[in-house]
Amino acid sequence: MQIETQLKELRLHGMARSWQILQETRKHHELNLSEGLELLLGAEQDQRSGKRFDRLLKNASFRYKASIEELNTDPSRGIDRSLIAELSLGNYLSKGEAVLISGASGAGKSFLASALGHQACAQGYRVAYYNLQKLLLRTKMSRIDGSIYKLMEKLSKIELLILDDFGLTHLEQQQRMDLMEIIEDRHSRRSTIIASQLPVASWYDVIGEETIADAILDRLVHTAYRIELKGESLRKKR
Repeated sequence: MQIETQLKELRLHGMARSWQILQETRKHHELNLSEGLELLLGAEQDQRSGKRFDRLLKNASFRYKASIEELNTDPSRGIDRSLIAELSLGNYLSKGEAVLISGASGAGKSFLASALGHQACAQGYRVAYYNLQKLLLRTKMSRIDGSIYKLMEKLSKIELLILDDFGLTHLEQQQRMDLMEIIEDRHSRRSTIIASQLPVASWYDVIGEETIADAILDRLVHTAYRIELKGESLRKKR
């Protein structure tokens, strides 16, 4: 019991639980020091990884509880299974590449974005999920209360930023500037997923001012993965 108590005092809860099981099953007598230590350390690592994953999921604030395994990859929906398999490996995250998802309302854009975000969390990446209009309202309020630098710094450090519902309204001048700053800070450093009802070809008009639209799209479009969802609304099928 002394070992178990010490492990708990040191907050090594995974090791403490594993040690308790070893004692209850009398398995600790069958292991040498190296084997026992490896088993205990593995249990602690699994415990911490699980807690980190739960924390990453909570902080991400996904719109849907979704996973890659739950995706409907019927080719008629415009989903390339090989592309989803490639994205699920997470290489685009380490390269700071973007994913652009477009499709009609109810086509499953938010679910797909949430599933990719969930996968990123499972791989240990910090993810944040925002409705773009709400995020831009937040940047506006942050300029008023003087916390804009802190907010922009936070956004720049998020390893995967998901911006949903892009293009629902045309952007105002300050919104363009804020979006430009967010994209610029992340360009080739951190990954961004953008989901929109509009095809990418229409994004230029939504952004508005020519110079800013050119700058934003130049940093997003050329090297991004694109997914164009097709078919009728999935909401109608439920």
